Amino acid sequence: MAQTNFGETKHWLRTARTLTEALPYMRRHAGKTFVIKYGGHAMVDAELADVFARDIVLLKQVGINPIVVHGGGPQIGQMLERLQIKSAFIDGLRVTDAATVEVVEMVLAGTINKQIVSAINAAGGSAVGLSGKDANLIRASRLQTSKSGQAIDLGFVGAPQQINAEALKALEMAGMIPVIAPIGVGDAGETYNVNADTAAGAVAAAVKATRLLMLTDVAGVLDKSGTLLETLSIDQVRAFMADGTIYGGMIPKLETCLDAVENGVEAAVILDGRVPHALLLETFTAHGVGTIIRGP
Repeated sequence: MAQTNFGETKHWLRTARTLTEALPYMRRHAGKTFVIKYGGHAMVDAELADVFARDIVLLKQVGINPIVVHGGGPQIGQMLERLQIKSAFIDGLRVTDAATVEVVEMVLAGTINKQIVSAINAAGGSAVGLSGKDANLIRASRLQTSKSGQAIDLGFVGAPQQINAEALKALEMAGMIPVIAPIGVGDAGETYNVNADTAAGAVAAAVKATRLLMLTDVAGVLDKSGTLLETLSIDQVRAFMADGTIYGGMIPKLETCLDAVENGVEAAVILDGRVPHALLLETFTAHGVGTIIRGP
């Protein structure tokens, strides 16, 4: 395994003020599993993507076991447009017919997955790319949804039913960093497009992760005045959803966080992926940089 290059991390260490401050957090999380949902601006900005890869390698080098679950909505949209395949969304979910699911799988499990794997390996890690089809990693069934009392057919959009945690444990024992494309497999071998947030939450719960880290394009959960809410309980999240403080696209992300925490994950964090080294700042500093949701 490559040796830690502290020269490459001087930026975040300056932000953390001293290595002495960071060391207790390194020790506290050694041997623990972090599931990182990777998406948004952090994925499409080349400089941030390089920083992300190096940060994942550093987490592994200090004893944390990272599992990356990535999205790729914009890239899928671009490829569908190039192929002149029309696509529609219902409540943020892409309606996925047979032609669309082929493109989804090609982009997620092919191009994007291998780009992330290559970046992590180039940074000194040992990453392996997977989709939910590999080792039946993500068993899924067709997602059932409705709107205004009417059932809606989203096509090959899946909901995770079972995660092969043993396969992920085997990769951890081998020193590998799993990079997972959110493609699910059905009982008959059919392909399902699984929302990346949902897939990350299901993986985190299955492996009993210490942290579920959700990289987004916002600072975290904000109150009605726009101030960052640094710590939230399950009850507070539900109350803020009910009174409209939490709304729009943040709701499904926080529902994923709640599901994970209620199913054995110690804490879930909404992080701003546009901030360089956000993963390290959240993990190795006293106050972190996002919104952390803890259980009772």
